[in-house]
Amino acid sequence: MTDSVNPDESKKSLRREAAARRRLASEESGPDAALRLAENLLGRKELANAGWVSSYWPMRDEIDPRPAMEALNAKGVGLCLPVVTENAQPLVFRAWQPGDRLVTEAFGTSVPEPSAAEQVPDILLVPLLAFDNEGYRLGYGGGFYDRTLEKLRAERGTLAIGLGFAGQHMDFLPRGPHDQKLDMVVTEQGVQAF
Repeated sequence: MTDSVNPDESKKSLRREAAARRRLASEESGPDAALRLAENLLGRKELANAGWVSSYWPMRDEIDPRPAMEALNAKGVGLCLPVVTENAQPLVFRAWQPGDRLVTEAFGTSVPEPSAAEQVPDILLVPLLAFDNEGYRLGYGGGFYDRTLEKLRAERGTLAIGLGFAGQHMDFLPRGPHDQKLDMVVTEQGVQAF
């Protein structure tokens, strides 16, 4: 279902509010939020058979997925990080493990070096500004994750798990025809599957 007004304009106006809510949620969640997130995520049966999981390197006040990534690495799960190669194109994923050197690329993101092997993840751990009751997310506006999920789901049924603070929840977010729904959201307080 699409929003009756222009979803792009509605999203644009919500981003500032969502960023402020995330900042507040980050401050209020406590210093162990990343560990609680990891505990909630690692308990999911969907991760049991994953060969490759893509996460993200946290920026600003995004919830930190690194404790979960380190635990997955210790279990033998292959890790990769998303890389923007071109505007308006799906992301690619380069192999990464704790201790590997990262470089700063587009949008200030930290990514594996260009020589790192490209991988195709089974599961994407996705950052967000906000999420709603139906599994839609508000991102930064580039559409990279939506294009990537559309492509990967068509090819292999990739699972998308949004990571955020519980305080980033909103009842409803505007959405357009290309917005991809998350399969679940994991926060420091629990899991919501869609």
